[in-house]
Amino acid sequence: MAAASGVPVIDMQDFATLAEKLVKACEEWGCFRLINHGVSEKLMSDVKAVTLSLLDLPPEIKMRNASPVEGKGYTPPNHASPFFEGMSIYDMASSGAVDDFCNQLGASAHHREILFKYCQALYDLAQDLGAKLLQGMGLHGDLFNGWPCQLKLNKYNYNPQSVGQTGAVMHSDPGFLTILQDDEIIGGLEAVSRNTGELVPVDPMPGTFVINVGDIAKVWSNGRFCNVKHRVQCYEAKIRTSIALFVLGPRDAKVETRHELVDSEHPNLYVPFDFEEYRTLRTTTKAPTGGALELFRATNF
Repeated sequence: MAAASGVPVIDMQDFATLAEKLVKACEEWGCFRLINHGVSEKLMSDVKAVTLSLLDLPPEIKMRNASPVEGKGYTPPNHASPFFEGMSIYDMASSGAVDDFCNQLGASAHHREILFKYCQALYDLAQDLGAKLLQGMGLHGDLFNGWPCQLKLNKYNYNPQSVGQTGAVMHSDPGFLTILQDDEIIGGLEAVSRNTGELVPVDPMPGTFVINVGDIAKVWSNGRFCNVKHRVQCYEAKIRTSIALFVLGPRDAKVETRHELVDSEHPNLYVPFDFEEYRTLRTTTKAPTGGALELFRATNF
């Protein structure tokens, strides 16, 4: 099943062909929608309300959102993205992460409860996706076990002057994959087609998630998966929200190609590297669309 825009739509209850379809979508698009994913529409609606409530707090309170990783707490509007702001819960599945975030902001008991439920639901969904991708590739193991995941609550403060401008610049995601709850009403997400290089609108579909494949997945799959380039444009002068779970990279191991995907016909394209080192290089080399991966290209092929 595919949306009119061309971005695949995958039914997670289609058990017979789910794993195969997930792998195909990762290879051909690096971007697809999930339906029947098991996360209730009420919880998705509730977390959107929490996002709007927290991002309506005074700036001095929002700035309390800190992170152990520099630059991964509160993101205020800036020159590159003047309409965008966001808050983060880094390593959101770790003990105390949600509590720490809520304590920083003085969040209510209701906000805390919603965020706990949502983080658990998305973490479980990420683990399920990892297992299905392994199955679809004919591999075994536990793909995302112990990997840090970052939850980000985003708001686009659009006005009449921002229509036609960029809300989030063209980029790929640095991690393995992103589970994105985009705004169910206000569009603007656009993905680059791997086949044509053209920008394709990823139109809203209430109750669904967008999955974006990131740079680490391209390395892990030895180039088979597409680290999709995407951006957010302002289509109309209304507030837009998004909530994203980023499955980042291994915590205590190098990012490297899965060895079963390397053979004489498919030599290893990348040397192993540290995820945080790579994420820093993306910034210092000003390579938001995955170009920094070329610094880790293997030379023996």
